[in-house]
Amino acid sequence: MTSAKRVLLVEDDAMLRDSLAEQLAQESAYEVVTAPDCTTARAAATDGLYEFMILDVGLPDGDGRELCQALRASGVTCPIVLLTAADSDADTILGLASGANDYITKPFRFAVLMARLHAHLRSHDRNEEAMYKIGPYTFRPSAKVLVDAAAHKIRLTEKETNILKYLYRMGETVPRETLLNEVWGYNPAVTTHTLETHIYRLRQKIEENPGEARILVTESGGYRLMP
Repeated sequence: MTSAKRVLLVEDDAMLRDSLAEQLAQESAYEVVTAPDCTTARAAATDGLYEFMILDVGLPDGDGRELCQALRASGVTCPIVLLTAADSDADTILGLASGANDYITKPFRFAVLMARLHAHLRSHDRNEEAMYKIGPYTFRPSAKVLVDAAAHKIRLTEKETNILKYLYRMGETVPRETLLNEVWGYNPAVTTHTLETHIYRLRQKIEENPGEARILVTESGGYRLMP
């Protein structure tokens, strides 16, 4: 069972690949899956959902833009950023036309890469096609549904959906008051008891044993989704 935010990093330069993987792991405790070429990347891309993908254009066995296009055709909807050593309008146009969300020229600052990725993630969150992995479920916020491995659907209320979305995006323990304000807004008529009631009902839906939560747990005065 995992709700870790996985990213796919495809880069044939081993030094750059290792450096980016290390920084990504530190940035938000991402689980980084790396690949040095198109062949390995295609195999890795079929192994579940990813938070986002970073693809180098110049790969030893193909073009990252063609890989991006193939991934989009296979149903990948997460943000994809292309990395390239080229710097021309024509290359940028080709990159974006392949289905990439962004096209970044080397060398680049890691902070700039992450700022642009976070911007695309915020936009992706509002996309009807957005999907995330939470425990054994595929989470589709726009449809307010969780789908298990047997394709059984668990319907969620709007508030349950928003609770899961916020906890997933934060990736850490969120205090009760913070979660309450984020989901219900600053409403003095709504108390933490309201939140606790929704958490209880949500656990009844998603936990194998609601009395011993393993997906949506209580920690240090708040809640978090467990990796």
